Amino acid sequence: MLDDIEKQEMLEDAMSIKRRDDFRFSANTPLKYTFDEYLQFLDDLQKIFGPFPVSQKVTKTENNKL
Repeated sequence: MLDDIEKQEMLEDAMSIKRRDDFRFSANTPLKYTFDEYLQFLDDLQKIFGPFPVSQKVTKTENNKL
């Protein structure tokens, strides 16, 4: 979850016309990496952030219909 400061930063980014145009025009840039290089990039990011915490909360299943 995002804390209040991160939420405020995201809102400020969303309101910035320059930031919005940067995102819009970045979609037109050619792909610089192969698929394997991109997967390696994502794997490296996962090493930085670490694994997600496992939820210990019980999932209610009495209304499941298959």
